[in-house]
Amino acid sequence: MGNALWPGTHVLLEIAILSVLFYYTILFFRGTRGSQVLFGFVIALIILLLVTRNFHLDTLNWLLQQVSVYFVIAFVIIFQPEIRRALAELGKQHVFSVKRERSVLEEVVKAVTHLANGKIGALIAIEREINTLVVQETGVRLDALVSADLLTTIFYPRTTLHDGGVIIEGNRVRAAGCVFPLSARDIGKTGTRHRAAVGLAEDTDAVVIAISEETGAISLAFRGRLIRGLDEERLRRILTTILARAPRIRSRWQRLRSALDLSAEGLAHTEEMMEREIEDTP
Repeated sequence: MGNALWPGTHVLLEIAILSVLFYYTILFFRGTRGSQVLFGFVIALIILLLVTRNFHLDTLNWLLQQVSVYFVIAFVIIFQPEIRRALAELGKQHVFSVKRERSVLEEVVKAVTHLANGKIGALIAIEREINTLVVQETGVRLDALVSADLLTTIFYPRTTLHDGGVIIEGNRVRAAGCVFPLSARDIGKTGTRHRAAVGLAEDTDAVVIAISEETGAISLAFRGRLIRGLDEERLRRILTTILARAPRIRSRWQRLRSALDLSAEGLAHTEEMMEREIEDTP
């Protein structure tokens, strides 16, 4: 008798669990590419259920109930990039985020500006919370201090490592000549470098800079978004905004919450900033 729940307690518990699940689901998809698909999917399902029940369309209602398990499979397939990113953040290896020194950003900006002025193609990824070790293994390990001279030398034409991407972790260039995953999305008239930049930004939370070999134009990819036509000052401002807001994450539960809580103040500010930058892009 002492272990029995108070009347109605189990109902309140179920409501609380469902509320938490719905809350974090909404936060998880808010601001992502799958948000519109999710809401459209839910609205269509609710309308179908209401219509079949109110008009006593028993056969259709029965069919909807029978194929409900396939809706779950479709959900996983449609939102596979978002789910993969959340799981990757949950399993990341860093216990504390390393706040990047301004000197590192300045070296990157200096190198990117020099390469762009010389119309030298380049692909530079700055790792944040999600580990990029798998991508690093596709290239050549360097583990050297970040410097504008080093980055410029790596991408100089006809050098061994110029045809690939560089990954920066903290204040170290971890690897060069890396093969980044290509995005399957249609991102307009862009080359392989830009597709690779968006591809890595979709799979991880890295900031990826791409320089066009034909025009010298600077682009930046972050969370699957691509901003084109950046100048030195805009690039510096975006990098500072994104990289200066690395949160300190101490526990696995906090990592899970960080993976789900995409509406946190820092990310919301970053998303708003990127929207403004995209609108200002010629």
